[in-house]
Amino acid sequence: MKLVISSSELLKGIMTVSKAIPTKSALPILENFLFNLKGSILEITASDSELTMRTSIEVENGEEDGQIAVPAKHLMDLLKELPDQPLSIRTVSDTSFEFSWASGASTLPYFPAGDYPEFTTADSSAVTLDFPAQSLVEGIASTIYATADEEIRPIMNGIYFDIDVDSTTLVASDAHKLICYTTKDVKASEKASFILHKKPAAVLRSIIGKNTETVAVAFDSKNAVFTFDNTIVICRLVIGKYPRYRDVIPQNNTNIMKIDRLMLLNSVRRVSVCANKGSNHIKFSLNTNSLEISAQDLGFSLAAYEKLACEYEGDDLTIGFKSTFLIEILSNIDCTEIVLKFADGTRPAVIVPSEEEEQSEKICGILMPSIA
Repeated sequence: MKLVISSSELLKGIMTVSKAIPTKSALPILENFLFNLKGSILEITASDSELTMRTSIEVENGEEDGQIAVPAKHLMDLLKELPDQPLSIRTVSDTSFEFSWASGASTLPYFPAGDYPEFTTADSSAVTLDFPAQSLVEGIASTIYATADEEIRPIMNGIYFDIDVDSTTLVASDAHKLICYTTKDVKASEKASFILHKKPAAVLRSIIGKNTETVAVAFDSKNAVFTFDNTIVICRLVIGKYPRYRDVIPQNNTNIMKIDRLMLLNSVRRVSVCANKGSNHIKFSLNTNSLEISAQDLGFSLAAYEKLACEYEGDDLTIGFKSTFLIEILSNIDCTEIVLKFADGTRPAVIVPSEEEEQSEKICGILMPSIA
């Protein structure tokens, strides 16, 4: 292998795929990038066997095609210290390659490309669709914080993509809270679905650029492939049947409160300082156009309350919540005014942006009440 490439372009490429490099692996070869030079295009691959990422970079001068596996950490550390300039990369023996720049050079080991595991993509049965890039990023950002960390039910550790003929809904839940994000920009000829684990979902969210327009998605029963710009992300899907989430969304919560989201969020943060650190329990007391938020920790003689003006229509009501869950939801819904709908003090509350908000039909949150 022999090529000349811009150091900044190479660094950008390896940093894009480096999120798939495992910190520790039973397969040491996965601690390397796979370089594959074909003419003027250098493909860089990284994988932890569950997540595989590949990006393509145009080189300035590709003289000898070839494949080698190069140490990820050494290469990243070296590139970060170099200013932008042309780099020459060439194999000098069966086990090492030279990495040279204007004022110096470094010799690093490499490993046979044949030792790098082959990765599988979606098969011929795959469902394909185009996902507007920013809708995908917004959908992941709006739901990923609600995923669980469960060994017994791994399906809850990912985002459920519920694809229909007129819309697509991303869903995440940890059994205490449930968040749905719906977009009408993504449709399919027939119903389909898959569960994307939170790790690749977070990676996708972080590497899709603001200038990316569309992400091509293909998925079968085992893998999903996301293609955009010069990058391919192949994810092993979570296998299992996701719960019937629509059945737990209350439809008859008739006690309705509308309030400024930031005002409510900041008040909950202040009052929860005095909540019991084990339960994080806070209490809402609602009556006509008035909300009182209170918390106490009897063990440390702590207590706080705050009264807020709001628009409230319904019966006088008292309901408790785990403050950390409520803060998460309020922090991740992007709107000015928010609406909370209650049935009573023992059943889940529905949290949505007000009807005047652009996000009103996109986001729906469900939060279970808590007991002190």
